[in-house]
Amino acid sequence: MAALTFSVVVTNYNYREFVLEAVDGALAQSRAPLEVIVVDDGSTDESVDLLQARYGDDARVNLVVGPNGGQLTAFQRGLAKAKGDIVCFLDADDRWGPDYLRQVGEVFDARNDIDFVFSDVQLIGNESGRQGYAEQATDLGYTVLGTWVRAHWYGAPTSALALRRRLAERVLDLPPEFVAQWRISADNCLVFGASVLGAKKYFLPTGQVDYRIHGRNGWWHDQKKAREFLAQFRSRCLINYYAQSMQLDIHALDLAKHEFKSRSQPTWKEACMYADIALRGPAVWWKRLERAIAILSRGARSKQK
Repeated sequence: MAALTFSVVVTNYNYREFVLEAVDGALAQSRAPLEVIVVDDGSTDESVDLLQARYGDDARVNLVVGPNGGQLTAFQRGLAKAKGDIVCFLDADDRWGPDYLRQVGEVFDARNDIDFVFSDVQLIGNESGRQGYAEQATDLGYTVLGTWVRAHWYGAPTSALALRRRLAERVLDLPPEFVAQWRISADNCLVFGASVLGAKKYFLPTGQVDYRIHGRNGWWHDQKKAREFLAQFRSRCLINYYAQSMQLDIHALDLAKHEFKSRSQPTWKEACMYADIALRGPAVWWKRLERAIAILSRGARSKQK
């Protein structure tokens, strides 16, 4: 079997001081990508001149320049050029360690059933620390109901996301009104969309993704609480769109026990969430209760390990 190939989509808007580090890091991977697609989203800071001077003659780099349309539009432009089996996204102000693609690739190579891999991130710049779903690698199985009902976030920032290309194409096939709404924070589309469309997810702590906090992206982080309702409302509308495209209805809630069983290492918190989802289904009350108890029992056993 031929080895899986990687397309890296680097999206840039006025990050002249960071973008070369991002692209160079993608090119320096120990598992080389098939291509690095750099999408400049209408920068006005001479980013394009810098990129053309550095990579204009580099066959590994495809530079895509267009008018400013926002992050989601940049994702779509880059994906349209991608030829690899797996697509990884990288913000131009972030960077990867040299073994990121190797580690992610090993999961995709070994698991044909995995559609979506996300990593932990190391905060750099104005903040420090680590953010990640768990301390160890975790097979999350399916996350349709957890996302649809509870809007749970099974993912990471843009630079720590990898999807099979066919899945990414489905996720980013959005109507114009959503493209306009998600000019920024478009990683929500990748994370929520992949879950609701039925992707099987895997968390892999690589220690290879540096997520930069600085003046031009810190404003959203600083005003998070003030914008909490608006952010949750927009996310709910996005999730509902994907759910409608999949024809999800109340009867899907009766599958909560089966979705929970797709996890390899469920936490007690997840067990409580899925028990709640099971109780919301349309089945007779005693069947819903039976399913909820089974979910909690498995969660308790997992907690004791």
